[in-house]
Amino acid sequence: MLALIQTIVLALDLYWWIIIASAIFSWLYAFNVVNPRNQVVGTIGNMLFRLTEPALRPIRRLMPDLGGIDISPIVLLLALFFVRQFILTTVAPLVI
Repeated sequence: MLALIQTIVLALDLYWWIIIASAIFSWLYAFNVVNPRNQVVGTIGNMLFRLTEPALRPIRRLMPDLGGIDISPIVLLLALFFVRQFILTTVAPLVI
């Protein structure tokens, strides 16, 4: 059972970094730092979008419109942090 908890925590940690990479990529794309017509850049952007958008879309629907500022990745990172800490401090001690 402990291996399952460690695997879930690892998956949460990986998704955490994917969300951060997606946010940084969106900034680079918005400020024309990366070339959007480059096939590699487009593939990376599409991959990050497909990995993060299903989790970010419901948060964006609930958030008020803040103009051009999108804080949904921050909200998702906080939720992931809460789930990770809940697993490590509440669930894991019950299993061990």
